[in-house]
Amino acid sequence: MKIDKKNNCCKNGGLDRFRLAASFLVIAIHTSPLTTISTDADFFLTRILARVAVPFFFMVTGQFILSDIFKKGKIKYSRVFYFLKKTCFVYGFCILLYLPIGIYAGYYENITIYEVIKLLIFDGTFYHLWYFPACIMGILLIIMLRRFISPAAVMAVCFLLYAIGLMGDSYYGLTSNIPAINKIYMEAFTIFSYTRNGLFFSPVFLILGTWSGYTRNCFERKNAFGGLILSFSAMTAEGFFLHINDLQRHDSMYIMLIPVMVFLYQLLLKWDISENRFARRFSAQIYIIHPAMIVLVRMLGRLSGLTDFITDNSIIHYLAVVLLSVLTAFISALLSDFFRSKEKPDPKGRAWIEISKTALEQNVRFLTSNLPGTCSLMPAVKANAYGHGAVIISKELNHLGIKNFCVACLNEGIQLRKNQIKGDILILGYTDPKQFDLLRRYNLTQAVLDSTYAHQLRQYGKPLKVHLAIDTGMHRLGTAAQNIDSLCDIMQIKNLKIQGIFTHLCASDGIDKKSRDFTRMQLHIFDHMISVLRSKGYDIPKTHVLASYGILNYPHLAEDYARAGIALYGVLSTYEDNKHYYEVLSPVLSLKARIASVRNLDKGEYAGYGLDFKSTEKMHIAILSIGYADGLPRNLSNMKGYVLINGRRAPIIGRICMDMTLVDISNIPDVCSGDIAVIIGHSGQDYISAAEVAAASGTISNEILSRLGERLERILV
Repeated sequence: MKIDKKNNCCKNGGLDRFRLAASFLVIAIHTSPLTTISTDADFFLTRILARVAVPFFFMVTGQFILSDIFKKGKIKYSRVFYFLKKTCFVYGFCILLYLPIGIYAGYYENITIYEVIKLLIFDGTFYHLWYFPACIMGILLIIMLRRFISPAAVMAVCFLLYAIGLMGDSYYGLTSNIPAINKIYMEAFTIFSYTRNGLFFSPVFLILGTWSGYTRNCFERKNAFGGLILSFSAMTAEGFFLHINDLQRHDSMYIMLIPVMVFLYQLLLKWDISENRFARRFSAQIYIIHPAMIVLVRMLGRLSGLTDFITDNSIIHYLAVVLLSVLTAFISALLSDFFRSKEKPDPKGRAWIEISKTALEQNVRFLTSNLPGTCSLMPAVKANAYGHGAVIISKELNHLGIKNFCVACLNEGIQLRKNQIKGDILILGYTDPKQFDLLRRYNLTQAVLDSTYAHQLRQYGKPLKVHLAIDTGMHRLGTAAQNIDSLCDIMQIKNLKIQGIFTHLCASDGIDKKSRDFTRMQLHIFDHMISVLRSKGYDIPKTHVLASYGILNYPHLAEDYARAGIALYGVLSTYEDNKHYYEVLSPVLSLKARIASVRNLDKGEYAGYGLDFKSTEKMHIAILSIGYADGLPRNLSNMKGYVLINGRRAPIIGRICMDMTLVDISNIPDVCSGDIAVIIGHSGQDYISAAEVAAASGTISNEILSRLGERLERILV
């Protein structure tokens, strides 16, 4: 038996198609379509062939919900509990749906609280609803066992439970002849009606589904087909033997059902056909609705006087139930699709950014503690909060008590106001004089960029809140600190409400002597300017000089505000800088994308645009749903950059495309379409930082983060 964990084709279209067949087999179980032709034929159809249906449903659930059981590392409990929550909701809905029918049929006459609990946990409140509590119980049992024992041991326990259930099901005729064992089973049947439940039946098929998905190529196609034929023939013989000898209490569990399901499932996994999500929902709806259609068909037979034709004719009865179930499920699926179309797409459906509230709070706490108590943070949320999402970040900062912000332009300030961001918002860059009215309308504060700009603000005539920018040596914006006369003129402009004076330190990121000397010089010039203005009788408003690097390297020189930028997001500009502060700064952003496709690349084949990449050996590649239009640097192409998949590094191959990126996953097992690739962030024990991406791209973290595209959903986690 060969096990191939690389899983070079993760298509599950065969499973999707068989779901429909399984749902029709379940209807057959509950309608006995061949009774009027031959009781033996009906027994074969409903008590042998159709018995593959429900185990198949359990196996599909096991493959996709418990896929981490056989893998190293932690189980993704979030996925498991999300499924359980969803299943509980569906089960609750079905209970309410079938409650009137159950009352009409007399199922709940003289029922006790104990019997209600028994129905809810084991038997289901209507005869087909046992599947839902069985699925929930089976999953909980497996994950509980996995916390304490190995996957092989979990599987062994599941087989043992199945064997116990088997003796209370198809083989009960044997065990009932042993008084001591029979007594145990009779006591058990007061708790549950059948051993076909979540304790004895579902766990083995859930774990087999998980194992089958993990080792999907453990049998060759011909071997799996041959195994299915032989095992199903044996199960048929087993079923008729038990039936003829009247050994069955119930007929859900057979010894040979186990190998039948293993071989059948392996064949379905090898069915190379595209996935069909509609078939998944459609089959589930058929399963849920068909008992109601059975009641409806029988009611129509009585009302129309056609009972002999519609109900008593087993084939017609079956076909009528199938037809009505399909029609009802189809209408339901269409309505579901209609309402789904009104919903927003899944934010994690393609590529997205996750924003950590915890990391942001930690960074705020650290930066604040690094400053004097008289200094408040004025976060820089320009450039969409350095790619993190200005609105999301600002709202969280508001919740943390921060009420001062700075942005680069008018539009950024308006966006914050339209999203109810509270506090002062300072625009550090240029605003067209034609738009000065908008500064007042949205209660924004404008930086006075130089003397000429001050004159334009004076001409506007209406009151405006401003901060006075001072040039202390950067020579970018601001009135020269040495030009005291110009500064005095600006201070006297009546319509300007000067609420702050600030400068930019251009070398505060350096710790070498030249950078430190220049920074001290800038601070000296700024302090001297403030002293001169104060000596001339001007009231000095709030002042601010430090940005991210200034907070880290010169915290003792802080003024009234500190404009925390890149450091607020747990990142610094360069890879070397990040190494010095990785213990105190927590990266806020993670960039992730779905794997769109997984495929093989033969030796000598090209991949991507321009024939830039040619494989030197047989490879396994994945196509990520992210590209340079999302902000991924194109110069990471051709093995210059990496992503993380399942905790391991996958090099980028070929040219990064506008919307897609190719990576080599030859050394990473178990990669499937829909899996997550991490471009920036943690996966397993490995981590790729924005600074690492920047270093590989020949730039700084600030650029990498701020260029992340708008079509990337920002999700707060």
